[in-house]
Amino acid sequence: MRGLARQGPRSGEGRPSPVYLTDGALRSEPGGATASDLVRPSLAPEPGRARRFPRVTGTRPPAPEGERPAGPVRERRARPTYDPSSLVEVAARVFNERGYDATSMEDLSAAAGITKSSFYHHVRGKEALLRAALERALDGLFGILDEPGASSGSPLTRLRHIVRRQVEVLVAELPHVTLLLRLRGNTETERWALARRREFDSAIAALVREASGAGELRAGIDPAVGARLLSGLVNSLVDWYRPGRVAVDDLVAEVDRMAFEGLLAQKTSAPDGRPT
Repeated sequence: MRGLARQGPRSGEGRPSPVYLTDGALRSEPGGATASDLVRPSLAPEPGRARRFPRVTGTRPPAPEGERPAGPVRERRARPTYDPSSLVEVAARVFNERGYDATSMEDLSAAAGITKSSFYHHVRGKEALLRAALERALDGLFGILDEPGASSGSPLTRLRHIVRRQVEVLVAELPHVTLLLRLRGNTETERWALARRREFDSAIAALVREASGAGELRAGIDPAVGARLLSGLVNSLVDWYRPGRVAVDDLVAEVDRMAFEGLLAQKTSAPDGRPT
């Protein structure tokens, strides 16, 4: 089989004599260059032995323009693309599954399907991801206190608005709120987040105390205990709620009824719908 032609020294007729690479040995047209003429003197074959060259395999000539190359074409698998926000979501999920202390950057990069260096391209490190995830939870909760429904109306009206919105924020930011509620305070970021959470709980306790003073809650209730019970009711959702299990509007209504009406049936109601 004739292979690729190489140009040898010019022959007596003034034209270069092609030298062909065959099944491992060089040969030339009659009157042209020999194989030993094309190698360095130090690499010339011994007398009586043919010089052997490795066969070139796996090569394919380029396809003519406009035509697809023959044979199967490998499709490159697209790498997942992430931005800092989506990486925070991945980190919150992994932190909840493995625990923050037990999670490494290798675990996070494997969960995201990217290299560790790519991860560091977007974020400074593991604790930066933790703070970003906790900020999403805390921003959602403190944002409730700035809403008109939390600042206007009677104390009980404001309290019910806050509790209902707490449920909605928890559902919307479930991985991030779950992470907030499971902190241990081992790092500076965790201690910062726990302090912020206590600020939010204090605002709820103050509103419970105000509603109790206005006679809108059952007599004799301790405002601090009432606030903790309300928070415990809402926060317990992270242990069992999963998206799609219960419609969000139904979940909000059930928590509201449980918190402010309880489990007992009410025989009579006031004109505005409140139990008497």
